[in-house]
Amino acid sequence: MASKLTRRHFLGTAGPLAAASAATGLATSAHAAEGERQASIKILGICCSPRPGKTTFTSLQVCLEAARVVGDNVETELIELAGLNINGSIAAGIRPKDSEKDDFLSLVPKLSDPKVAGIIIGTPVYMGNMSSLCKAFLDRCSIFRSGFKFADKVAGVVAVAGGRNGGQELTIRSVHNCLLGMSMIIVGDGPPTGHWGGTVWSGAPGGVTADEYGMKTVKNLGTRVADVALRLSRGTV
Repeated sequence: MASKLTRRHFLGTAGPLAAASAATGLATSAHAAEGERQASIKILGICCSPRPGKTTFTSLQVCLEAARVVGDNVETELIELAGLNINGSIAAGIRPKDSEKDDFLSLVPKLSDPKVAGIIIGTPVYMGNMSSLCKAFLDRCSIFRSGFKFADKVAGVVAVAGGRNGGQELTIRSVHNCLLGMSMIIVGDGPPTGHWGGTVWSGAPGGVTADEYGMKTVKNLGTRVADVALRLSRGTV
């Protein structure tokens, strides 16, 4: 004979079952939250100024600090290219001299790190465009275009010029062209400034960090790169 399920019996058993289900759900949520908290990403800043520790370097420091505070699981690293021998002609298949040191090879492991979810390029403005060091670096990054290894990584650009309107935006868009060719996800500096990237005036009275507007743009850029990279890593974009 089939047992009768009374209302009292149902309510008596539903409570423990619901509690067990809720406990399981909470444990699962806690585990997921813990996994999300522990999963870390890295944002690289590439300083393409031939002068070490100067205005482009300082601007990238500010940018990466803003990226780092987006989350405890955001790591940052600033790489200076100053003093490195990076021959862009090698990207065209031209063999270097036997005595020539190729410092780009030392950067490949850092650029290949699977934790790298975002890259911020910083360059001074020379003759209305990126530095020759920046162009050589980007040309050599063409090795990552094979198989599109940089695809869907987030990218942003900081440009530093001697004038308030000294070609920063033109330079940023020029670097964007290279990054788009590698199928990267390009972001700008985000609100409230919301343009193409970090635009810094190195000639500001009081030094580069006294350029209030420029510092806002680099902070916003760092925040934007880290935020989008984190959301992509979590699958919430």
